[in-house]
This record gives sequence, C-alpha cells and structure tokens, in this order.
Amino acid sequence: MFAREGYTTIFVTTLFAVIVSVGASYMDHWTAYIIYAGMILLVAFILYFFRDPDRNITPGDNLVLSPADGNVVQVKEVEETYYIQGPATQISIFLSPLDVHVNRLPISGELEFLEYHPGVYLMAWDHRASELNERADFGIKHVTGTKVFFRQITGFLARRIVYHIEKGDQLKAGKRFGMMKFGSRMDILVPADIAINVKEGDKAVAGETILATINS
Repeated sequence: MFAREGYTTIFVTTLFAVIVSVGASYMDHWTAYIIYAGMILLVAFILYFFRDPDRNITPGDNLVLSPADGNVVQVKEVEETYYIQGPATQISIFLSPLDVHVNRLPISGELEFLEYHPGVYLMAWDHRASELNERADFGIKHVTGTKVFFRQITGFLARRIVYHIEKGDQLKAGKRFGMMKFGSRMDILVPADIAINVKEGDKAVAGETILATINS
C-alpha cells in the first residue's frame, strides 16, 4: 500500500526512469546496464519511501500516541506559547528518509488550532528547526480538556508538508492525517504534569508507541 500523497511523485519518477532507460538502450551495453540499474534503484527507493503500512493502533482514550515513525531525539521541558500556553514537555522525533513518513493523529479530540509557517530548511535533527524551519502547527483538545500540541517540520531534504485536517474537525487517534516528504521531524508537546512514556534514543512507531498518558 502506498500513500496517496506519493502517487504523483511515483508516476513522474517511473516515467522519467522509462524515458532514460529507452535512451540508454542506444548506448553501449555496459553503460546501458549501469543506467538501467540506477533507474531501478531510483524507482525502488521512491516506492519504498511512499509505503503506507497498516498499523495496529494502540487502544486507550487517554494515551498520546506517536504521530510519526522515527527516533526520539529530544525530551525536554519547555514553555509552550502557541496553544498550551504554559509549561510543557516536548518530545521530538527525527524521521530519516528510510522511515515511514505517513503521519497519524496522536490523540482523539477537536482540532482547535492550526497554523502554517514558512521558513528555512535546517537539518531536521538541529533543535533550532522547531522554530526556524517550514512547519505546520496543530492543537487538539482532548475530552478531558487536556491540550496536545504537535507540529510537522521540514528538514534539509523534506520540502513539502501535506495535511488533510481542518480547524474544527473531530479527530480520532491513530488515523492518518498527512505526511512529510523525505527527511523531517515531528514535535509533540503535552502539559508538564502529564506522565511521559519514552526517553531519548527510543524508536517510535506511528499509531503504536505510547508517548504519554493523560490522567482520566
């Protein structure tokens, strides 16, 4: 299964590979073979990047699930000023080009906050990327009244953010909501009094890994 956000890229890449391979057929055999191999690897990488596997969504109405696959590169206390507007714990997940880049909702509730910010393209593991890179910010209010803030952040390679949710939507944890194309980063922020279930260095899986637990 492939992410719908990748259909155009898959088509264009495959068409490009076919055209280049046809042109290579007029060259000497060894050169042609090298080009064929390169085009096969290119298409294979694009197909692999846009894969969209099904997930066994971890049940639990009070769980904050990971919205992205990748490595937890930072867990720190911050002052969140956009949505939570107070002390918070920030969990940052770095997605390499080999990780699944389809994003899933971390928690159920109403989408109260949505803002897009243009920016620069620092490496996604650079902690300044949270504020300086191109990003989309989201805020969901849980049924308990708890606010969860998260953001899609482009990296040096990721140059496009895609999301399919709008302010006012009623959302379900674990559902797909968009993706970040190529290497990127996801930040999730929860109020400081919420118990955190991960630490720096952990591997996160979207829709399955429990990042935090909200008190009922």
